[in-house]
Amino acid sequence: MMIFAVVLLTTMSTLVKLIGPDYHPTQVSFLRNLVAVAVILPILLRSGGPAILKTKRRGLHFVRSLAGISGNVLFFYSFQRMPVGDVIVISQAVPLFVTLLAVLFLGERAGWRRWVAISVGFAGVVIAVDPTGNVETASIFAVAATGFWASTILMMRRLGTTESPYTVALYFMVIGAIVTGAFQPWVWVTPTVDVLILLVGVGVTGALGQILMNYALKFAEASVVSPFNYTGILWAITFDIIIWNVLPTWTTLVGAGVITATGIYLFYRESQVRRPSD
Repeated sequence: MMIFAVVLLTTMSTLVKLIGPDYHPTQVSFLRNLVAVAVILPILLRSGGPAILKTKRRGLHFVRSLAGISGNVLFFYSFQRMPVGDVIVISQAVPLFVTLLAVLFLGERAGWRRWVAISVGFAGVVIAVDPTGNVETASIFAVAATGFWASTILMMRRLGTTESPYTVALYFMVIGAIVTGAFQPWVWVTPTVDVLILLVGVGVTGALGQILMNYALKFAEASVVSPFNYTGILWAITFDIIIWNVLPTWTTLVGAGVITATGIYLFYRESQVRRPSD
């Protein structure tokens, strides 16, 4: 489920790039959320009906949605202006941000090994961004989006203990549509038929990818399924080569290797029994 989720979400990112920068990322996010709600609602009704929407954690749903919306908009901006592979590589730093945020805000402990891994991993992010050249605004936005996405992972872990994956996904899409919809009077551009088809594809792949990822995290430990997220690098580079004939730079490849290695190490450490010296 995790691998298929990654394929769908990478496809969504590729479709966003095909739409291009002529459409504001909040508009893309708004239409994506509307389509996603249309996809999720029939599934939700067959899985338990309106009762599945009952929750005592509305506040956490709202905060999680705001963080996810911010991450999506920033990611969409980056995808519209950078190779898909470059953005995906930067986004693989999520485990680094998750570990860092868990220590800073949740009081989790991290020993010297994980601090070294976090430091090396962020060095990989710097390499991928390539500070020796012209650091693009899109690159900075991609790093910020990764931080937002990491915060949603922490909140999804808490929500997953009591909420259905459909409930989590639907609240996110509905709140996302409302918040991004508020920006449309200032950014709306009527899409062409071709772009409308791509937008529908963005919504469908995004919705199905979110559901599968939520299920994967619900049925298995994050340390087991999350490393499969790194397959997104291969899919993204493949799309870049096939569609745009763009090869990854050496900084992207080196950064990808460092980020992947440290991320997998962090997942490995989390899967071990924690010791006082950890």
